[in-house]
Amino acid sequence: PSVLDSFALLSGQLNTLNKVLKHEKTPLLRNQVIIPLVLSPDRDEEIMRQTEGRVPVFSHEVVPDHLRTKPDPEVEEQEKQLITDAARISPDAAQKQIQSLNKMCSNLLEKISKEERESESGGLRQNKQTFNPADTNALVAAVAFGKGLSNRRPPGSGASVQSSQPGAGAIIAGASGMQQVPMTGAPAQQQPMLAGVQMAPAGQPGKV
Repeated sequence: PSVLDSFALLSGQLNTLNKVLKHEKTPLLRNQVIIPLVLSPDRDEEIMRQTEGRVPVFSHEVVPDHLRTKPDPEVEEQEKQLITDAARISPDAAQKQIQSLNKMCSNLLEKISKEERESESGGLRQNKQTFNPADTNALVAAVAFGKGLSNRRPPGSGASVQSSQPGAGAIIAGASGMQQVPMTGAPAQQQPMLAGVQMAPAGQPGKV
């Protein structure tokens, strides 16, 4: 019974409040001005909780901003100027300006998207491998160690090499496959070599 009595009391008070607010002589609440009665520079935990941590104190510095219902005078003047300028423009001119602005925005977006595509393709080109490591290794092995090269000699590789020593008059054929032969009457010192064959010094005839 006590709960029902309390509920009946609250219901009656709410109905009375609604009747007062709906009465034609009651002024609109939106036309009323909120006046702060208590300003404190100290931290207020209740205000922190209600504002989700945005307003820590309710002081004379934050009250004009949080209770303001109109913009700054400078901003209000700029809005009035913009409204006046917009009222002077005819609907056709406004439509043309809108179309030109949309065209500029679309061109700008297209350029931005093109730059993004080029940058992405450039990154892909830089990351793409432009050579075959197997071919490179095979080429290096062939040049450095002769790996994979054929042992067959092309025709004419064993052509005769004529000695340029005067008086020699000998033709050396297949010099690479011949052994070193001492020259007749040659001095004991080391004699010049040509293609692995010892040659007689200049002015001394000799034979292989």
